[in-house]
Parts: sequence; C-alpha cells; structure tokens
Amino acid sequence: MGSPEQQEAAGAGQEAILYVNGKRHLLPPGAGHVSLLSYLRGDLGLTGAKLGCGEGGCGACTVLVSSADPATGALHHRSINACLCPLYAVEGMHVITVEGIGNTRDGLHPVQERLAKAHGSQCGFCTPGFVMSMVALLRSKAPEAPTEEEIEENLAGNLCRCTGYRPILDAFKAFAKVDAAAYTEEAIAASKAGNGSSQAAADGGGGSSAAAGNGTAPAANGSAGGGCCGTNGHSNGGSSKPQRVCPSTGRPCDCSVAGELDAASGTVTSASKHKEAAYGPLMHTRPAVEPIFPPELRRRQPAELALPGPRCAWYRPLTLERLLALKAEHPDARLVVGNTEVGIEIKFKGQRYPVLIGVTHVPELNAIEVDDQGVHFGSSVTLSRLMDTCKQLSARLPAHQTSTLRAVAEQLRWFAGPPIRNGAALGGNVCTASPISDLNPLWMAAGAQFTVAGQGTGQRTVAARDFFLGYRKVDLALHEVLVKVFVPFTRRHEYVKEFKQAHRRDDDIAIVNAGMRFRLEQVAGGEWQIAEAAIAYGGVAPLTIMAHKTMAALAGRPIDAATLEAALQAVQEDVQIAANAPGGMVEFRRSLAASFLFKGLLWSSQQLETDAPAYASPFPDSYRSAVQPYERPPSHGLQYYSAVPGEEIVGQPVRHMAADQQVCGSAQYVDDIKLPAGALHCALVLSTRPHARILRIDTAAAAAMPGVHGVYTAKDIPGGNDIGPVIHDEELFATSVVTCVGHPLGIVAADTEEQARAAAAAVAVEYEDLPAVLDIVAAIAAGSYYEGWGHSITSGDVEAAFASQECECVLEGETKMGGQEHFYLEPNASIVVPGEADEMISYSSTQCPDKHQRYIARVLGIPQHKVVVRTKRLGGGFGGKETRSAFVNAAAAIPAWHLRRPARIVLDRDEDMAITGQRHAFMGRYKVGFTKEGRLLALDLNLYCNAGNSLDLSHSIMDRALMHCDCVYRFPALRAQGHVCRTNLPSHTAFRGFGGPQGMMVCEQIMERIARHVGRPAHEVKALNMYHEGDVAPFGQRLDGCQARRCWEEVLASRGFQQRLTEVQQHNAAHRWRKRGLAAVPTKFGISFTTKFLNQAGALVHIYTDGTVLVTHGGVEMGQGLHTKVAQVVAHDLGIPLQSTATDKVPNASPTAASASSDMYGAAAADACRQLKERLGPYYERLPGKSFQEVVMAAYLDRVDLSAHGFYATPDITGFGGDRPFNYLCYGAAVSEVELDALTGDWQVLRTDICMDVGKSLNPSIDIGQVEGGFVQGMGWSCIEELVWGDAQHTWVRPGQLFTRGPGTYKIPTANDIPVDFRVTLLRNAPCDRTPMVHSSKAVGEPPFFLGTSVFYALKEACYAARADAGLAGWFRLDLPATPERLRMACADQLTAPFAPPELLPKISC
Repeated sequence: MGSPEQQEAAGAGQEAILYVNGKRHLLPPGAGHVSLLSYLRGDLGLTGAKLGCGEGGCGACTVLVSSADPATGALHHRSINACLCPLYAVEGMHVITVEGIGNTRDGLHPVQERLAKAHGSQCGFCTPGFVMSMVALLRSKAPEAPTEEEIEENLAGNLCRCTGYRPILDAFKAFAKVDAAAYTEEAIAASKAGNGSSQAAADGGGGSSAAAGNGTAPAANGSAGGGCCGTNGHSNGGSSKPQRVCPSTGRPCDCSVAGELDAASGTVTSASKHKEAAYGPLMHTRPAVEPIFPPELRRRQPAELALPGPRCAWYRPLTLERLLALKAEHPDARLVVGNTEVGIEIKFKGQRYPVLIGVTHVPELNAIEVDDQGVHFGSSVTLSRLMDTCKQLSARLPAHQTSTLRAVAEQLRWFAGPPIRNGAALGGNVCTASPISDLNPLWMAAGAQFTVAGQGTGQRTVAARDFFLGYRKVDLALHEVLVKVFVPFTRRHEYVKEFKQAHRRDDDIAIVNAGMRFRLEQVAGGEWQIAEAAIAYGGVAPLTIMAHKTMAALAGRPIDAATLEAALQAVQEDVQIAANAPGGMVEFRRSLAASFLFKGLLWSSQQLETDAPAYASPFPDSYRSAVQPYERPPSHGLQYYSAVPGEEIVGQPVRHMAADQQVCGSAQYVDDIKLPAGALHCALVLSTRPHARILRIDTAAAAAMPGVHGVYTAKDIPGGNDIGPVIHDEELFATSVVTCVGHPLGIVAADTEEQARAAAAAVAVEYEDLPAVLDIVAAIAAGSYYEGWGHSITSGDVEAAFASQECECVLEGETKMGGQEHFYLEPNASIVVPGEADEMISYSSTQCPDKHQRYIARVLGIPQHKVVVRTKRLGGGFGGKETRSAFVNAAAAIPAWHLRRPARIVLDRDEDMAITGQRHAFMGRYKVGFTKEGRLLALDLNLYCNAGNSLDLSHSIMDRALMHCDCVYRFPALRAQGHVCRTNLPSHTAFRGFGGPQGMMVCEQIMERIARHVGRPAHEVKALNMYHEGDVAPFGQRLDGCQARRCWEEVLASRGFQQRLTEVQQHNAAHRWRKRGLAAVPTKFGISFTTKFLNQAGALVHIYTDGTVLVTHGGVEMGQGLHTKVAQVVAHDLGIPLQSTATDKVPNASPTAASASSDMYGAAAADACRQLKERLGPYYERLPGKSFQEVVMAAYLDRVDLSAHGFYATPDITGFGGDRPFNYLCYGAAVSEVELDALTGDWQVLRTDICMDVGKSLNPSIDIGQVEGGFVQGMGWSCIEELVWGDAQHTWVRPGQLFTRGPGTYKIPTANDIPVDFRVTLLRNAPCDRTPMVHSSKAVGEPPFFLGTSVFYALKEACYAARADAGLAGWFRLDLPATPERLRMACADQLTAPFAPPELLPKISC
C-alpha cells in the first residue's frame, strides 16, 4: 500500500509506536527486555491483564493484538500471552486489553456481559484472560461465527481453578449462533459513526447489564443438554416461526417445560429457556467503547528497527539480506518471533541475551509456497498459520498427498494453547531442538528438508533427520539462520501418523511423542508389504531419534502379527532409557514407544483397507479401538435445585456481586494497587539446600548493586524471628540451619523488582550439608515425627472384632496419595506501608488477615493494634493463603520498617509453588476385617502425612483425616492413629478438604478392595455398609440429619446406574483397547473448625441516612461468593436490596476456611440485623407505608444508633476429641463414566452426575458453581495433578527441590478435561436445623471436592476391564493420582511386559 516514495518516507526514521485501546503511544527507549505485560501494567496502569505465571501457561495475561498486512491492508487479529510477548515485537500494532472493550460505566461488551450473567466468574483473576480469548476468537473468525468445538478449543490456553469451566463454556457458546458480521472492523466503525455511545447502550449493549442489577431472575447456572429449550431467533426453513434450540448446544429441542418450575417436584431445571429469561435475548450489539483499528496503522509501512538498550538491543530487519548481515555481526544473537522459548530462558533460567532480532517482518521467512512436490513453510510462519494452512490444503488437495499435513494439523491441535500458537514460529520450534518437540519427529519421519542460510556461505539444505545433533544442538552455524522447511507430499498408499502422550491432553508438553511414515506397496501375488518405514521418537533420549532397527525390522515385510512382533522386539533396542534419566517414568516411556508403534501399524492397515478395498486387515475387529480417533463433543450440563416461592433474594441464584467488575478487569487485587510514591520492590533470598548448616551469608555484593536499598537477614529483625500459626517452630529468616529448599534467609529491597531479584541471586551463602528426610518412608525409618501432635480415634474393640468368628476375611495393605498444588491464579502478594508512630498498613493476599497482623506485629516488636491488614479479594486461595502467605508479608515488613518506605513483594509462580507448601501427601497402612458378603467389622489404620519442615496446621489436618477415615460407612470397631511426619520439604498446609479427602480416599480404597475380594460390585458393598440416620460415627458424633443414603440412592436410581453399567460392559466386550468404566462415590464432610475457639465470627452493619447499608465482617472473598451470601442474608433480614461488604474492621477474625464462613459471618450479620430491626421497629409502626430510607431518617433524627455489632459462636460444639466436633455434616454422591485408552493412559470423562446436600440453598448458582469447581479440583487431585520432588523416588531431581513448579510441568484440569455431560442436583427438601440464622443452608466449599475421585474409581474399573482381556484377574493397587503413567502400566499387556511386571507401582513423591 502507498507509493514507493511514501513507503521510503515511512521507513526512514519514523517513530516506534504502539496503539493500546485506540490510544497512540511512543515506545520507551531501552526496553528490549521488557514484556508487553510489564508495559501495560506498569507504564500504562492497565491492570486488567494479570501476571499469573510468567510463562504463557495460564492465560491470565491474554490480550488481543491486531495488525494490518502492509501489502493488502487485511487485518489480522490474534490472542497472545502478554507476559511472554516482547514490547518491541508489537511495534506498529494495536493492542486491546480487557479495559478497552467495555466497563461498568460505559457498558459491558457482550462477551463480558454473558460471562457475568452466566456465573462464569468466581475469584475473577482468570476472567479477563477468558474474556479476551473469546473476543479474539470472534474477531479472527468474523464474518463467520465460531463453532462450539472451536470455542472450547480456543480456551485451551486459559486456566481456571474455581469454576470447573462449565459456566464459562455455557456463557461463550451463545456466540456460536450469532451473526459474527457484527464483529468486523467495519461494523464497529459504523456503530460508532451511526449510533453513538448512548444509542449503543440503549440497543442492548454493555449498558444493559447495569439495568439487570444482580440477576435475581429465578435461574441458576445456565446449561444445556437434553430437555431444555429456548430460541436464538433464527428462522426454521424459511418459516416465520423461530426454530427452538438450546442456546448452549445449538441443537433442536422439543421439550417445552424444562427450564421452568416443576410443580410436582418443586424442582427448577437450569436450562436454555431459563438462561434466556435470566440473561436476556441473544442480542449482541457492540458497545461503542470498543476501539476500531487505528487508521494510522492501516496507512503505515513497517520500518526496520534498531533500538539499543542497557540490557538488550532490539533489531527488526525487513529483508533476508539484512537479517543475515545482523546475524553475522552478532552471531550470539537470538532470533525472536513469539518469544515463547527465549522469554522462558530469560525469566526462569537466568539467561542474558544482549542482542535480540525480531524476524517477524522478513518476507522470505513468512512465505508459504506450494509446488508439485510439497509445501515450503517459512521459518517465521506461526504455528497457528501453519496449522490453518495444513487444514486448508488437506481440504483442497487429493487426500493421498496430504497425509503429512493432516498429521501436522492434528499434532498442533494439542500443542500449547492458541495464544502460544499465535506467537510461536515454526523455526523456533525446530531450532530449539527440544527432545520433546511435537513437530520434529514428524519432520524427520516425513522426510522434510530444512533450508539454512548465512552471509558469505549461501544457502544449503539439510534433511530433518540429520539436523539434530544432540541435546538442543542442531546443524546450524552461529551465523546461519533457518529460512524454510520443505514438507513433501505423500504418495498413494503412504501414510503419516502423529502420536503424543502428555500428562494432560490440552496445552501440555509431551512425555513421549512420535512421527511415523509407512509406504505400502503391492508385490507379486497381490500381497501388501511395507516398502519403507520411517519412525521417529521424542521424549526417549536427549534428542529426537530415528528408530533405525525398528525401521529395518519392518522394511519389506507384510503388516501381520509376525512383523509386529519383530518390530516390537526391535523397538526395545532402539528405545533404551537409563533408570535415573531426567523425566523419570522409564517403564512408561518405553511402553509408550511400543504402544505408538502398535497403533501406527494398525492405523496404516486400516488406512489401506480404505484405499485398497480388496485388502483386509489381519488384526481382530476389537483391535480397531486402538486407533479410534479422539472425539469429544462440546460439553454440556444440567443443574437442578429447589424453588423458593415468594422469596426475592434468599434462595435465589443471585450472581456474584463483583462479577461485572471482574469481567471488565476493574476488580482490584493486591498487585493491581497503585504503589505509593517511593515504594520499593522486594525479593526473598532463599536456601538452595534441603537441610544444611549455614556457614556464611555474604550480602556485600548484593548490597552494592544498582538500585538496591538494603539486604536484610535475621540480625535485622527488630522483634521476634520465631513464627508459626500454632507453635513458633519456624524462623522468618534462618539463623544457623536451613530445613528445606526455599527456606528464607533474608530479603532485598530495591527500586525495581528486577534489581531486587538480581541482588537476591547475588547473595553468597556457604553451607554444610546435613542428612535430609524427604518423604514419608524415610521419616518412618528415621522416626522423624512431630511428637505429641499425632492423635488417634478409637471406637469399639478392634482386637476382639478381628478375633471373632464373624470376621471371615482379613486384608492388609498400603496406599499412597501425592500432594496437590493450590495453583490459585493470583500468586502471593503483599504491600506494606509504614505510617506514623510505627503504624503499619498491609494490603495482603490472604485468607486470614488476623494471622498477618499477628506475624507483622511479632517480627517488628509492636502491638497488634498498630497493624492494619486489608484484603479486598483474593484471586483464589483454597487454603493455601490461610497460613503460608503470612511469612511473605512479614518478610516485606522488615525493609518497610527499616527504610520507612512502602515495600511490595509478589512471588513468581515458580517461587510461590516452591516455598509456600501444598496439600499433604498421605500414606495409609490398614488391616480390615469383614464378612464374606462384605459387611464391615473392624479397621486398624495408621495414617501418615508429610508435614514438611514446620508443624503449621498439619496436626489439625491429620485430625480431620482421622475423623473422615470412615467416609460414609459404619465400622463397628475402628482404631485410627495419625502420624505427623517431619521432613525437609517446605511446610505443607491447608487445602480444600483439610485432610478429609485423604482420610476418605484410604477408606474408599479399602472398600473397593473388599468388593473385589468378595466378588460383588463396589456400589453394592458400599450400600451394604452405609450409615443410617442416628448412627454414631467413630469420632463420637451422632449423625442427625444424615443424608448419605438419600444422595446415594438418588444419584444411582435417577441416573440409570444399572443400565449404564450393562452398557459399559457391552462396550468393553467389543473394544480391546478402548475401555470404559463406571463408578459411584459418596462423601461425608464435617463443618466446623475442629479447633473449638476458631468457631466464632463478628460482623458490623451500618445503616446510612440515605438508606444504604454497609456490611463489614471478618471473612475474605476469594471466589466462593461469601460477600454475596452475607449480603443476601442482610438484604433479606432488613428488607432492602443487596448492598456491598468489606473485611477490614472486624478484629480477631478466624480464617476464611473450613467451609464455615457463610454460616458464621452470615449468622453474625443476621445478629446485627436483628438488633437494628428491634431499634427500627417503633418507627415502622409509627410510619406505616414509608420507605426504608424514611424510616431510617426518622430514627436518626431521634438519635437512634444505626450501627450494630453482631456476633456468632457456633453452639454446642466440642472440637476434636468430644462428641460433637462438627456443627453438622454435609453429604453427597457422584457417578462418573470414563473412557480410557488402555495403550497410552489417555482418558476422558463422558458423564458425571452429582447429588449434593447443601441444606436449603442460600444461593443455588453459587452453590452449584462450588460443587462443579470442587468436583473438577478433586478430579485434578486424584487423576491429573502430580507433584514431583527431589526424593528417593526421583533421583534425577536435585534433593529437596520441587520439579513441578509452574504450569509447564504441573498440570491442573482444563476445559477439555471436564465431563462432556455434567449434571448437578442440589438435594431437595433437606433443610439444616443447625443453621436457622442463615436460612437452614449448609456449607458447600469443601464437601464436593472428594466427589471428583469418582473419576479415579471409574478409571480403575476401566483398567480392570483391560487387565481381564490380558488374562489378569483380581484386585490391583493404584496409587493416587491416576496419571497416564499409572493407568497405562496398570493395563498390563504384551506391550508393557518387556519393560515392567503387571504389579509395577510407578514412583510417587509422598
């Protein structure tokens, strides 16, 4: 575009600019090392995009980047991870953040509005990232609408720890059926020109959300599935009558009653029609606040950049010639497109690159050319563009030519998430030479050719199979660059197939991957043979390898059993991995290599059947399931809850009070707070040894570094150095001995975070190593316990029960379960601001402001009343911010005290995971006695937990585990002893469930084993032993209001469990390698702190003369809807609309934990309301018919106190050791059905049904959201998430170090992992008589968590089916989590036999 003269003018000395939300900015000088996210948040104050991980793994930082093609003017829209994107990489582009598309004043964007109204935001930290991913999809797809599948796949790069994803998907799927033409740049411009902002709001844009208030229409979390209907306004076959469809599924639905109140049952079904009424019609007028693409950027021609800087010089050449010249001049320079590798190296590996060259604008590197032989892809082609091109060519060209292209597209489908693929380039993926690269095995197998070039040496071509020389070493001279990749077309009867197995299907790096090419030909006599085989493996060696012996074993042979056997023998020689090889899982990785080969041969045989009809595969039909394509339809769900007639607030699905702020990025978290003038940034100095004596700490070099204001160690603490939530057995800063990797040694304060971190790394520490205890087994051997803190529970005469004649069967065993990272999306953060007279104000990310207050007062040696701790909200907590955030805050108070300046500390994700503790790993050793029919008689149990290097709350966690080791089953005699193990790991801590899930898991493992032993289905044995109303639990409490059997019977009977079990068995009989499993799991969870004094709460209710009300209580909002529920109680009791709440004025507040906060703070607020109503009562009588405001004013004029303090202490409870440790118990049950690939351990959840006892729900939408989120988190604990520590089981990790300390290595569930069909029922007609002040509701945060283990047991059932086909009968041990490794090795067969016995127990950090 433009004349040559204009282009020359534009390229000569033009300013380096960037548009953000429609506003022009000059890029700052010397910022080559700065990320786009740092610039947005720091320089521009746009804090909607969040720093969740810093490695592009969580999606919280997602923004939209738009650019114009300089040749055609076409606009290109893409989502990217701002945390990785270099600032200079988006020069000349338009960046749109969540603030730029809508806000609560000018109107929400339709995407924001839908998400808020669909209850898709809980803690809200991840929400802006989800919003921007969806907006980017709509923009990039316009004028077409995305499919539901595309919407789900588009969210692969976004993580949520709270919601369980279902409401997010429901909200966004509405956009699969709208006219996406509204999302073109032209439509936005026309809207701006023609309507104006007021008209856009009036037409149903963002402004409509304000009128909607808090969405109190009687609908819960919208969902889809069967039996629900609504309309999206589309016509049906030209008829004027709208086609009735489910807005979530897009499929016709003829049920006209679902979504409404069922008068017979009193049940509300949350469904499409109901959603339509609650959210408004599916209209998507664009709000006028969203910026259009800047006209200047349409006209602008890209210019070459040469931007120097003190840390890094940034170059952007426009020609290949100039690129080669730069590389010759700077041979050590790194080439950057998406920065997805270099960014990680700089941030987490400490690499420094003085010169970076952005190669995004070199035409030759961006070219895609197709000729008769194949396709030439430039090395700067992004992976998204590569994927799209492969799909387009596969659709256009003859199928026999595109086998490689189809394999590449399918492999890229599971490569990272869209924001990464949108930035990362083909060349970077190749030249990084990662041994687990997903594409390099395909290039090698497919016969790809790489063209490289260098100044003075010209171009040369290297075969892909010869390009990789060693670990991250390639055949590329320092002055050379990769120019393009040539991918040859395949020929007839030539088949290329991709393989990959990871810990998690979506957005995960491979454990093992492979690329395979088989060229088949028909020889004399009509027999088909393998003319050529090319097999490449990744993840089995320091580099991607060709399996030469396997290839030779296949060449010239037919595809039959003998050839397969020969190839499997050969692959054992090709793939050999040392026992302590990095990555571990040696048996699994070798087995995967064999499984992939098996799959590859079967797949080629089936492809040949299609292409050569006369050919018949020699393998049994049941083997076809080995290569059955992965298919996952769009997820959907149903939610059922009881109607509350006549109520407008209590019992209604009121949405989260901060939802609108969260979806537009204005909800403020600690790191979003604008820092006061003079604020300093802090970084911790951490130990690198698990157990060592400190010989010397030298801070001189660090203190002398630029920008550093101080380095503080134990000697600089003005108060006490000993801290701890229960006993003071921790040191804030280690004095003489460190007891874990990550033990704080001191803290640095500097002008910038970067300077602080550099100085912290420069502190020199000398150690003398001491023996370290790193796991439970080692602790038992060493007798390393917290003596006196391991309690016990005894009920009945255990010895007599075992000795009785009735005890016909006795089993003994052991089970282990790993820990779990909280993975709250918001890392720990604190800002400490000193005031006058030694006063301190702390803004902290904590569940327990009281502990922070006490810690800061202690280490500074000041009274507690001088410390004020404020917490507006948390970006997730789950127990991880109850105690382990306090030492971080206390550390930041030290420099704030000494320097009398504000101090800020925000932990990096890897740092947070490494030092703040996780869910306790547990081991259970049991002896159980029972009858031949499976009736329980006696249990003798020893529970061990890995507590870490301090007691923290481990004793209370063990107490709860002991009180839940019966699950919902009656043991006439039970003895359970807890052992709290002292180890040299960072102290483990509270996590949702607080030990209860670990205790119940041991019990369920025992029940499942008993069922196998007696030859009865597990659900029958469970029902046989389940508690009845009035039974007494082993911990002494009578089970009044026991809903265990009601939940169990409802979830089994109403969901057709027996019929589904038959269908699963039929499926398994017909499919050798793809097995299904069905399992039911109950739960029982006690509500109260088991430490009695914590069961108290206070609240303040202030009424102002304008009739508004402020509620202040001691609880913390972290996504669980606490503020919303308390506000509902107050609004109901005072008869007013919902009002806001705060958390900083109530002293001595107990932690927001134990699921009891809504009960306690709701009751305390109700007590305050009672007092106020008594004071206002005479004025209501005197002024009948007057408004609340008028009554309040009259009372004020009479000098009536309009402020009340409410208090609540949970009645009648005893704490641990008494006969009522809990105020009441919650119950639930779940049934899950799964499908398992027995060859790889890959799986998906087909359906889950949950029945949950929440009493009389205060807020069904919040309660259902907690049930779904808890279930998915529990599924993650039991099936996906695995912590790997440097211990005796993992000698390839440094001792005591956490290997899985970021989203790259630690995997939480994604939207792809939730049940395809997700159904939740809140148990009807089950009010709780222990909670009258909160309207007979029950807690819901922790109780649903354990139901996620129904997926674990369904997967185990699938393993049983696979083992039966292999001739393996009887019970087998499966430790938790049920990772692909454990599942595959449990499905022992002829492919795993060469590498491991059937009883192999994969290694676990426990």
